[in-house]
Amino acid sequence: MKSLMSLLAVLAAVVGVRAADAPGLVNGNPPDMRTLKSGDAAPDFDLLGIDGKKHKLAEYTGGEALVVLFTSNHCPTSHSIERRLQKFYEEYKGKGVKLVAINPNHPDGLSKDELGYGEFGDSYAEMKPYAEKNKWTFDYLYDGDTQAVARAYGCLATPHVFVFDKNLKLRYQGRFDDSRFYDDSTVKSKDCQNAVDAILAGKPVAVELTKPMGCSTKWREKKALHDAKHETWAKTPVTVELIDKAGIADLRANKSNKYRMINVWATWCPPCVKEFPDLVEISRKFDMRDFELVTISMDDPKDMAKAEAFLFKQAAGLSKKVENTLKKEGRTTNSYLFAGSADDLAAALDKEMPGPIPHTIVVAPGGEVVYRHTGIIDRAAVENAILDKMNRFYSPAAPKAAAKK
Repeated sequence: MKSLMSLLAVLAAVVGVRAADAPGLVNGNPPDMRTLKSGDAAPDFDLLGIDGKKHKLAEYTGGEALVVLFTSNHCPTSHSIERRLQKFYEEYKGKGVKLVAINPNHPDGLSKDELGYGEFGDSYAEMKPYAEKNKWTFDYLYDGDTQAVARAYGCLATPHVFVFDKNLKLRYQGRFDDSRFYDDSTVKSKDCQNAVDAILAGKPVAVELTKPMGCSTKWREKKALHDAKHETWAKTPVTVELIDKAGIADLRANKSNKYRMINVWATWCPPCVKEFPDLVEISRKFDMRDFELVTISMDDPKDMAKAEAFLFKQAAGLSKKVENTLKKEGRTTNSYLFAGSADDLAAALDKEMPGPIPHTIVVAPGGEVVYRHTGIIDRAAVENAILDKMNRFYSPAAPKAAAKK
């Protein structure tokens, strides 16, 4: 039952269910957003592609069918169809089917904790490396600045697909297929492909409308809500507690279902101070997933208040999600101070720790160290190490530590 409730909470976040709307939005969407109906004409567009050129709707006419797919760089549901989308394009481009992908999201519409399923955000600059990583050979266009095209088509989520016939009349809209997983064997209904096949065969589309599954469109208007959340994080108090060798060993054993990033630091250590903002940003990025940042200060116990003040200034307070997980473990903080020797610390935390700080390890559920580094971390390297273990997409066979967004 607990896992079911957790999944429902995750799905609510993915599809954009909220207690309150951002200013300028109604039920999560702009009030002027259009809802396309079967038979409607494809709205025109003039958008910048990752090739640096502007592209208009007219470029994609003249075929037997046109597929307009709204997708994004950050969304795990979009990630699930990355390979299937390219495969579809390669199979159908020779049959007179045109395909264009559009990113409808503005970076301001994303909260920091919505970026925990990949190395890319939804800016225009990040679209090209994302497409290159996927080896996409179709056009990928950016609508994020004005989001006018997303409004005209009625883009509810990413991915959201619209299939038009050769006369540019809408014949199908909704999900690309019925699976939110990366594994192709989980697909039972190829909805977009089925619609295209019907159009090519000159037949009616049997199912003209399905519900798109994915991450809600990141309208720029959402920025106000995200800013409020980030400000709450910045105002969250930090409590530092003393920890002994046994306590560190328990943290290191990691009997939780979370990936645990443990950083050893001190206020008197310039490299520690320099890298700390990146540690906090990593913790916020993965906050929707089963992940936590644990810090162990090597300051003198008499400087505990100084360590607390530093952590508060860095906005390192617990999120509500992490705070709730700590309560279940019988803990009240993730900020500790160790007054023992460096040898005792290494023996309990990481026998491969060479001595200097900062020292960072990422521990998987069960205690496996999946990343370690002494000195200032490379943020991208840490994030990729975490993503390689936790996955960039949903997986029905994934461990609990790879919880859904």
